[in-house]
Amino acid sequence: MPHVTTDDGVKLYYEEAGKGLPIVFVHEFAGDWRSWEPQMRHFARFYRCITFSARGFLPSDVPPDPSSYSQDRARDDIRSILDGLGIEKAHIVGLSMGGFATLHFGFTYPERCLSLVIGGCGYGAEPGKREQFAKEASAAADGFEQLGMEKAGASYALGPTRVQFQNNDPRGWTEFRDQLMEHSALGSANTMRGVQRMRPSLYELVEKMRTITAPTLIITGDEDWPCIEPSVLMKREIPTSALSIIPNAGHTINIETPAEFNRQIEMFLHLVDVGSWPARDPRAVSGDILGTK
Repeated sequence: MPHVTTDDGVKLYYEEAGKGLPIVFVHEFAGDWRSWEPQMRHFARFYRCITFSARGFLPSDVPPDPSSYSQDRARDDIRSILDGLGIEKAHIVGLSMGGFATLHFGFTYPERCLSLVIGGCGYGAEPGKREQFAKEASAAADGFEQLGMEKAGASYALGPTRVQFQNNDPRGWTEFRDQLMEHSALGSANTMRGVQRMRPSLYELVEKMRTITAPTLIITGDEDWPCIEPSVLMKREIPTSALSIIPNAGHTINIETPAEFNRQIEMFLHLVDVGSWPARDPRAVSGDILGTK
């Protein structure tokens, strides 16, 4: 199996297709390398596309030590993919957990980014939701360990921002649920505790967001409630960003609404590749409402 090895010795499974400028796809907690199949098939026509399973997600290694899992590790595993494949710079596309990692990668390694797509990013970020999210993340981790993935995974797939997927595309949702139930219970529990529960709030990262220079597309579903206000925050603070909201969509937008997701990203990447993606005009944030002063 093709893999790269991280600086702490974890093997990350990857697949690639196509040629041209590279795109690295970074999956969400409930997904794995397979989650990006609609994007791999579409964008491999024009780009060198790479998808990989995060640590803790088969067939990548599942480290038993919980200390092997953190937001910084998730961020640096993207760098390990680039280094292992000899890629200097890439478009980075992430969803949810992968969106958080993409954001952190963008302000930590700006020299490695052609652009950033931050999708469905915001769970637990709002200041008033931090304690609730931490409790729910701990309970979910306990469930994966105690109940196993078949039962706990099936329940997780019916979360309040997943039912839209089930309603919009029952066949696609069933495939998503079945793949989730194949995940490692240990890897899921360790990831939930070490990455999801412990990551900093987006509201603590405002100063770092302001340093991002790579063209950035923030995208979310309009019924992905935990991500809407954090997406507005990122739009406001990242000076090279645009915000897109997909109608009648939940959290798993890359496979729930793949045609629209792909369309928007293709347009974004085209503008970036031809050098036409703008930074924000400072006059747009003067503080005036009508600009009559």
